[in-house]
Amino acid sequence: MTLEVDIRTRLAGFALEVAFATDATVTALFGPSGAGKTSVLNAIAGLIRPEAGHIALDGTVFFDGARCLPPQQRRVGYVFQEGRLLPHLTVRQNLLYGRFFAPAAERSADYERIVALLDLERLLARRPQTLSGGEKQRVAIGRALLASPRLLLLDEPLAALDAARKAEILYYVERLRDELSLPMVFVSHTLEEVVRIADTVVLLAEGKVVEQRATLGRLEGGAVLETTVAEQDLRWGLARLDFAGGSLYAADVNALVGERIRVRVRAQDVTLALTRPTGISIRNILAGSVVSLVPEEGPSMDVELDVGGTALIARITRKSAMELGLRPGLAVFALVKSVSIDRRSVGYA
Repeated sequence: MTLEVDIRTRLAGFALEVAFATDATVTALFGPSGAGKTSVLNAIAGLIRPEAGHIALDGTVFFDGARCLPPQQRRVGYVFQEGRLLPHLTVRQNLLYGRFFAPAAERSADYERIVALLDLERLLARRPQTLSGGEKQRVAIGRALLASPRLLLLDEPLAALDAARKAEILYYVERLRDELSLPMVFVSHTLEEVVRIADTVVLLAEGKVVEQRATLGRLEGGAVLETTVAEQDLRWGLARLDFAGGSLYAADVNALVGERIRVRVRAQDVTLALTRPTGISIRNILAGSVVSLVPEEGPSMDVELDVGGTALIARITRKSAMELGLRPGLAVFALVKSVSIDRRSVGYA
């Protein structure tokens, strides 16, 4: 299912000019506060009408300048920063309330399955004021899903939660992504959330799209690797993560052998050598080759690498690049400290 957004409007003196298209299961709108992320969601949902442009979902036109489909006809679910549950209704009643927003002939969401996916069974008889922040958000997500949406919008659903509740909700969003395959647009300004959840990232700044990538790559100074947990060394607290380019040893990774996880390797945590080093503490030494050198302002530069078919990025000084004689095609070794990869750097793939 393809989402197309190409809109231009001015909101309270803020110029919004955003254009992107995506067919990813989870697309993240990523950027600082005030970048226009929520305004884009509101335009997709029909809560605001742009001055010009085009919005369509898999051929269904939501907006084309002259035509603006009402929100209730778009079949878009929306989860806000706060759950916005109806306080006088039980959790079960709040969930079923979502079904009223889907025509009877289009009610495809399975109530029992949604309750099970979000682990809501024990909460059904309770009222919102007795729930934790994380529980409220799970109910809000369930209510949105029971409206049988074609697209789910999540506007920083973790912003008001503490670290433990954030991890809880991320886990459930991952389950929805993997088991329902429902297209989602996930708004965040936190990199760790985006790494765990998204397939495609659209970076926004000052109301405009700066970059769109299938993986984070250089967007945030690093790469995201698809790996499988091959071993857990409980004695030393190290996990061996296998991927197309070899193996990485990571510290403090909470995953079982056989599980697939995404690993973010920051460019600043990658060091380069021309020969395989010995007598050092770094455990991850990966053979690869230079793809390109990307100069930046200031003393540093990014070196794009190919490690067995997997992209990796190293951020080093321009002086080091000159002294090593780096050039495209040159064989190198990439060194990554195990302690630089921890629970904050991984998410289920």
